[in-house]
Amino acid sequence: MTARVGVVTFPGSLDDKDAARAVSLAGAEPVPLWHADADLKGVDAVVLPGGFSYGDYLRCGAIARFAPLMSELVPAARSGALPVLGICNGFQILCESHLLPGALTRNSSLRFVNRDQVLRMENTSTAWTNAYDEGQEILVVLKSGEGSYVADEATLDRLEAEGRVVARYVDANPNGSRRDIAGVTNEHGNVVGLMPHPEHAVEALTGPSTEGLGFFTSILSHLASGTPAQV
Repeated sequence: MTARVGVVTFPGSLDDKDAARAVSLAGAEPVPLWHADADLKGVDAVVLPGGFSYGDYLRCGAIARFAPLMSELVPAARSGALPVLGICNGFQILCESHLLPGALTRNSSLRFVNRDQVLRMENTSTAWTNAYDEGQEILVVLKSGEGSYVADEATLDRLEAEGRVVARYVDANPNGSRRDIAGVTNEHGNVVGLMPHPEHAVEALTGPSTEGLGFFTSILSHLASGTPAQV
């Protein structure tokens, strides 16, 4: 049976169609989910896409965490049962929902950053990263104004000790993220937040590489295995 991966659209989302295409290219069925839906329609996994949910009012992701759909998504993800990938604004929403620790703040340059970015994959045992090799470097797209990952030193030390840093920026830190962190996972390995955009690196015609597709093929392998993700 074809895996069904939900892609949520919030008011202000702008990468939902790209995420749905990446899901399709990976071999799954993308299922549109509206922020005001009452349920998740029985999907096997969920992608929270990039954009500017609710216009980024208050803080990025601060309003989206209260969307009706999140009332089902958050407990399912927290339990480890539902794999969720948050990309850029989706990462911000995961942090605001307390599914991931830390926060995303203004880039250290105080400018919007739009560039091709090399990442080093640090944790390849999650539901969303198992297609990669540990230490593998991939080229994807980074585009964000509030992409600097911050947390207190105790939280950062815990993430490092538990192997929960998923990816780091290579060569140069584009936004001032603490310890060059580009993405993190929760303790179950089912929830991953990533600031760069793998969905913009899935086709040679339009992306800087096709190396972002691994995030979307990873979830298919995870679902096919029927085993919980582990950090």
